[in-house]
Amino acid sequence: MIYLDNEDVLDQAYNFAMEEYALRFLDENETYFMFYRMKPTIIVGKNQNTLEEINHTFVEKHHVHVLRRLSGGGAVYNDEGNISFSMITKDDGNSFQNFARFTEPVIQALQKLGVNAKLSGRNDIEVDGKKISGNAQFATNGRLYSHGTLLFDVDLSMLEAALQVDPEKYLSKGVKSVRSRVTTIREHLTEDMDIQAFKQILLESIFGTADIPRYIFTEEDKLAIEKIREERYLNWDWTYGKSPKATIQRKKRFPAGTIEFQLTLHKGQVKEAIIYGDFFGTKDVADLANKMLGCRFERKAIQNAWQEINTKDYFGGIEKEAILDMLFE
Repeated sequence: MIYLDNEDVLDQAYNFAMEEYALRFLDENETYFMFYRMKPTIIVGKNQNTLEEINHTFVEKHHVHVLRRLSGGGAVYNDEGNISFSMITKDDGNSFQNFARFTEPVIQALQKLGVNAKLSGRNDIEVDGKKISGNAQFATNGRLYSHGTLLFDVDLSMLEAALQVDPEKYLSKGVKSVRSRVTTIREHLTEDMDIQAFKQILLESIFGTADIPRYIFTEEDKLAIEKIREERYLNWDWTYGKSPKATIQRKKRFPAGTIEFQLTLHKGQVKEAIIYGDFFGTKDVADLANKMLGCRFERKAIQNAWQEINTKDYFGGIEKEAILDMLFE
């Protein structure tokens, strides 16, 4: 097994690109291991509706990155206090969904540190009934990777708020995340340490030596990784456009009356828009709704579509920013 050292880059789009590059282009007969951390980021599973998984207003306010991964499973929040691991190897026909194979070395390392970790259910690692790790897998062309989180010292208040979505606002066929009780690894250690010391101890335990074999990325490798980063993981259509069809409802009472939006999204774009309410306006709201069609469901896109519009003419004096706040709260 060879270690892929990402030099603690906190750009998760780059880390995912490195992981995918190793999966597709490095020696197919070799097994590779990665660790990666990141700035505050929500990562949604391949088959999920991104908008349904995130607290949009909170994410924008706190500058939380949003990415989609290649593997399935549910949405997770990570920050610098999480360290994720990934094992990239040949698909022998018996390893996909065999999470025990890939989590066991990590569990053994945690147990050496006094953490009573064990695999629970299909793909979680727990301590005393609380989750410290979720795992997912992706397979293609005879190769697979199995990766998972390790909630070492994550800000759990941020985790809860960033993923807190009103289920009545979205109706879709996306795979919903299952929220679990979580805890951090650090509070279960017998001896306190920072995340870098924790990472090194795990690395030496997993490899069984302090002399870790490493892959040296060439300039050609790095250019290819950057290309994957740009074309997939920083691509709006990948993160939001892959979302399945969804119906979104927004309803709010203003002094001038109640306004309700019913929107149908497909691949993250508005395909149908109907506006209801008991407000009084001098112009037909159907014109306003039509300007939303084809727009990405994001504040800036709708704002641009309405650039020449005075919403007071449609909603009896209600400011445009108040309407946008309602749509993207």
